[in-house]
Amino acid sequence: MNIWNIAVKEIKSNLRNRRTFIFMLAMPIVLILILGAALSNAFAPGYTIRDLHLLYKSNAIDPQLTTYWHGFIEEISKEGVKAVEAEQGMNGQDEVQNDRYTAYAEITSSGIKFYGSSKDTIESNILQGMLTVFADRYALASAAYQVEPAIAQEIVKSAGQSSDFIRESSLDPTKRPGSIDYYAIAMTTMIALYSIISASYLFRGERTRNTAIRLMAAPVSKGAIFAGKVIGCTVINLICVLLVVLFSKYALHADWGDHYGMVVLVLLTEVLVAVSLGLGVSFLAKAEGSRLIVMIFTQVASFVGGAYFPVDDATGVLGFLTYLSPIRWANTALMQLIYADNSSAAWSTIGLNVGIAALVLIAAVISIRKREAF
Repeated sequence: MNIWNIAVKEIKSNLRNRRTFIFMLAMPIVLILILGAALSNAFAPGYTIRDLHLLYKSNAIDPQLTTYWHGFIEEISKEGVKAVEAEQGMNGQDEVQNDRYTAYAEITSSGIKFYGSSKDTIESNILQGMLTVFADRYALASAAYQVEPAIAQEIVKSAGQSSDFIRESSLDPTKRPGSIDYYAIAMTTMIALYSIISASYLFRGERTRNTAIRLMAAPVSKGAIFAGKVIGCTVINLICVLLVVLFSKYALHADWGDHYGMVVLVLLTEVLVAVSLGLGVSFLAKAEGSRLIVMIFTQVASFVGGAYFPVDDATGVLGFLTYLSPIRWANTALMQLIYADNSSAAWSTIGLNVGIAALVLIAAVISIRKREAF
């Protein structure tokens, strides 16, 4: 009963603090609107391919290869590839480096040498794929020609006739996050991590208001006080997070999938791990030190965790730091849950959050037992 009363008191205290409550609601909603509108093109489902300009030089002596090559050039020209034969004395690599051509190919009897552009990597990879298919089919045709010439003719004839150069396969190809969908998830997980700020003030606030002594003198155990304040802080922060979810879903039409129970569970455990970390910092560091640690941690975790922009392709030190951010764990779990129906990723994140929260809370309980006051 004492735990429940303390938890209710903590919830009411936070609700009375309108500035903090409004901040926890207004900041993520405003950021969803601003970032979602400003970066909508970055989440467009398509990519516009530039004109494909292929510069080539044919040094093949074999007349059969030359014939097949010209047939291949005719076929890819129908698909929008502008193939140009290099003039005498022209350096194909320099032409590609100066961005006048997408790629350069040298055709010899021993194979094809390909030089792609580092600026237009997608376009260059498409041309490389075309040439790879041509080389493979020609090698197959050459081998088949020695056995059955008619089969060889059919193999080479079909080279370059398909326009499906890129094929996409997924559980639901049309289901992907737009800018509002992404930032609804990212801002929600970010504000869940911001629970660390209010948690760092749970007992430090009692000390600064000089109410810690009165609290210790009350006929309530330290364990009940600790449990009540942790539950109250977790509940009030979870309410803020769920309000952001509801607003983004019904006002901004963000996609939160169909697994609402799992979504809430992921967010609850993230709030719990943030509260536990905030408590741990408040017991380990002094007032100014804990405030500085909390602010630096939340900003760095938000940045590397993908709150402001996707960081899926990060490498090196930044790539390593992304895996240390609770926001990254939650974002990955929610994306997999919502857009791939992959609940195993969510369970992994839930287990990780609960494990870290349990360890930190146990350490905080041990620290409290050794103290005479909070």
